[in-house]
Amino acid sequence: MELARFAREGDESAFEEILRRYSPRVFRFAGKFFRQRSLVEEAAQEVFLKAFTELGSYEGRGSMEGWLTRITTNTCLNMLRSSKRRPELTVSDLTQDETTWLDNNLADAAMQRHQSSERSLVAADLAGRVLETLAPDDQLVLTLIDGEDASVKDVVKMTGWSESKVKVQAFRARRRMRQAVEKLLGYKSATARV
Repeated sequence: MELARFAREGDESAFEEILRRYSPRVFRFAGKFFRQRSLVEEAAQEVFLKAFTELGSYEGRGSMEGWLTRITTNTCLNMLRSSKRRPELTVSDLTQDETTWLDNNLADAAMQRHQSSERSLVAADLAGRVLETLAPDDQLVLTLIDGEDASVKDVVKMTGWSESKVKVQAFRARRRMRQAVEKLLGYKSATARV
């Protein structure tokens, strides 16, 4: 590229033309790394300083734009790495709309978590109460397999039952549990209609 050659030879106007042509791209690209305008400007200054000092290493094989983009990427990454700490976002940095949105969504999320854990406790309590209505063998097999994630082989070892008995017992116990819950739900819906 002619501009690079002229700039290498000390022609200041050639380097000024490089700045004029490529600074929008450098600023835009640095803006992907930093939100603060001052950091974008600092990065762009650093990029063009490096470009000026390393112009002799630019051989013109790739485009000037590509070469500057690589310098911009490396400069921005180095700036991020060298910053002692990540800047913290504070509520005072937010706009009123962002603060309102955050408040509303945090409140909703907290309420949903509370309701979800409350529903889980109610469901666990209900499952325990329905389980108590089943025969002891059904309670045992469901507690071990579905409650404690024991394998069929583990249940065989614990109970002394055959593998087929454990499988059949679990199948029938689940069916009886489902029937007990359906009966309970049917009773509830029948009383709701009255």
